[in-house]
Amino acid sequence: MVVAAAWLLALAGYTVAKNSKMTAEKVRAYAAAIELGKLSGDARAKALRELAAKLNALSPEERRRARMDRVWQSWFEEMTEEEKGGFIDATMPAGFKQMLASFEQLTEERRRKAIDDAMKRLKEAQERIQEGEEPRDPGTNRPTVLSEELQQKAARIGLKTFYSESSAQTKAEMAPLLEELQRMMESGRLFRGMR
Repeated sequence: MVVAAAWLLALAGYTVAKNSKMTAEKVRAYAAAIELGKLSGDARAKALRELAAKLNALSPEERRRARMDRVWQSWFEEMTEEEKGGFIDATMPAGFKQMLASFEQLTEERRRKAIDDAMKRLKEAQERIQEGEEPRDPGTNRPTVLSEELQQKAARIGLKTFYSESSAQTKAEMAPLLEELQRMMESGRLFRGMR
């Protein structure tokens, strides 16, 4: 009897944990369920905070999936410039400023190599994510590619300066790259073979 109760309790705990885990699909469902353009004032601000909170609750892999699938793209297109800036700032991962400062200390050549490696890893991750999945909509599988011009500018002047001078739209385009650079830095990949 005690064993059966323990198993039921464990199963209940597992079910609750599984259902409470935030996924890119749950973020997509939230974004699809609410029409941002029809909201204003406090309701709009609350919806944007909720979307940011859901994104911030994602695991790194789910966050990557959500960014590549552009699950909030329709919302972003409807945001004001001020809302875009606030949204980008609210959804940047913890340690982001530290990553920018560390990146600034690299030589231009190392920054360029780091950006190239991060772009390569993003393309590989996008291919892995898309394998076996049907496209959800025509815009879903757009490549996560930062233009060559933006990549060169970021390598030349450094991400911190480039990021601080960029528009909210450019920051949004850079977000997958910045997150990948941070992942590389946290894992030590950014500095391996660069000394």
